[in-house]
Amino acid sequence: MSTTSSEPEARFPLAIRHRQAIVEVGLIFLVFFIYAAWPVPEVNETHYLTKAKHYWNPSWCPGDLFLDSEDAHQVFYWTCGWLTRFLSLPATAWCGRVVTWGLLAWAWQRLSFLLVPKFLYAILSAALFVAAASQMHMAGEWMIGGLEAKGLAYVFVLLALSALVRGRWRAVWLLLGVASAFHALIGGWSVVAAAVAWLAAGRKRPPLGETLLSLVLGLLLALPGLVPVLWLNWGVDPAVVREASRIYVFNRLPHHLVPQTFALHFVFRHILLVGIWLMLCRLVPADRGDRRVRWFVGASIGMSLTGCLIAWLTAGHDAEAATLLRYYWFRMADVLVPLGAALETIRLLALFERYRPAWAQWGLLVAMLLAAIPLGIVVVDRQRNLRPPADKSVVNLAAWRDICAWVAANTPPDALFLTPRNTQSFHWYAGRAEVVGYKDIPQDAVGIVEWWQRLNDLYRQRPAGTDAEGYASLAELGRTRLEALGRKYHADYVIAPPDPMLALERIGPPNPAYVVYRLPPAPKASTKQLPKPSP
Repeated sequence: MSTTSSEPEARFPLAIRHRQAIVEVGLIFLVFFIYAAWPVPEVNETHYLTKAKHYWNPSWCPGDLFLDSEDAHQVFYWTCGWLTRFLSLPATAWCGRVVTWGLLAWAWQRLSFLLVPKFLYAILSAALFVAAASQMHMAGEWMIGGLEAKGLAYVFVLLALSALVRGRWRAVWLLLGVASAFHALIGGWSVVAAAVAWLAAGRKRPPLGETLLSLVLGLLLALPGLVPVLWLNWGVDPAVVREASRIYVFNRLPHHLVPQTFALHFVFRHILLVGIWLMLCRLVPADRGDRRVRWFVGASIGMSLTGCLIAWLTAGHDAEAATLLRYYWFRMADVLVPLGAALETIRLLALFERYRPAWAQWGLLVAMLLAAIPLGIVVVDRQRNLRPPADKSVVNLAAWRDICAWVAANTPPDALFLTPRNTQSFHWYAGRAEVVGYKDIPQDAVGIVEWWQRLNDLYRQRPAGTDAEGYASLAELGRTRLEALGRKYHADYVIAPPDPMLALERIGPPNPAYVVYRLPPAPKASTKQLPKPSP
């Protein structure tokens, strides 16, 4: 038997159900807060929020390669970027986090209660989802995190799943259109998964003609997110696009995109989770709504298998592989398989509660332990290491923040810097432009190729007579090379370690880890008329 809205709990007076829903949403928000409330900035917040701030105020950090590059997430900038005109970046991040986690908690509660309408079960399913998504992903993707476009996109994916359970296909396409506006890939792959669920419904699905208008309206809602993405490489030389794809896939993001580079234990644990989900699906009876969600989750697994097949068939042909692998074939399964496993678990517990009460008690105990232990590990880890995730590679964070604060207070707003390779928060703390940053890769092909060239110029050229992959710090380049780079990229300053000391003008306060050097200004082109040569 299925455990859906026919349960007695669904027939409680409406006022009681509303109060219970408010309690559940609040507690689910608390679960998300406990898991994701790291100090700002999060890994992607330096990327999204500085771009959003520059979008609303182009005079902030002018001349920065990444910030001046083409905009791929304009709906996110429209909805969240305006806050940066009134709030600091940290305040914007926290406001956005609270709103995003609150919306995700509300959407999760709706979906979970539709499948198992029992008080407090939605909280357990949310905690199980967080545990599974954090510990059993394969490609490093997530739903609960800092303020970025995909968190808001997943709100509408969850709402679309609720509509899918109810069989409200018109709402499904409209909601996924909004999800696509916030994040084209997440929304687009979700449309594919919903289409699989629609096809799998067979004769029980509504005719295409009945939902055609909703499909068209969903596409129109998606256009504000799709058009900027399609415009990124419009009219660009195909050879440049291919090279940009190769750089993007194999040099910058293989840990998300190339299955051959995934850690084996990541792959094995994800396969284990898929097996658990399949076992739960076999154990728990399903009605139409439940089956539609299962097909949606199953479609995400099909995407991962397709990505693996592409990687296998194109092995050794990087250009062809990159053209196809850049579409994040593994992203949705990293989120949807944990979602499916968490929801099927509480459906099994509800079934035990009805027919095997003794089993239900032990099952609840095990489920709560499985949910609580990963959350406890996160809390302990955060207490031991309170540094923001975006600064995890910075050796001396206090020194880095001090030097950035000095730069913000003592250099012109339009200054351009050469910065250390292991930092990604220079924009965030200093509010100044940098020639290139490893984390901040542009999204357009021309920008990606230029970004890679700059990285190679600054950090990846092999020192003569050594086997090193690249320079450990900018100080190792020496005065002559840094001055040449300054002239090439019109940089004004260098931030480098104090050892070795450079024969450049040193400015700024004493700092144990960083020195600010002033680069000589590039010579201006002469406007003097040269005498014409004699005939």
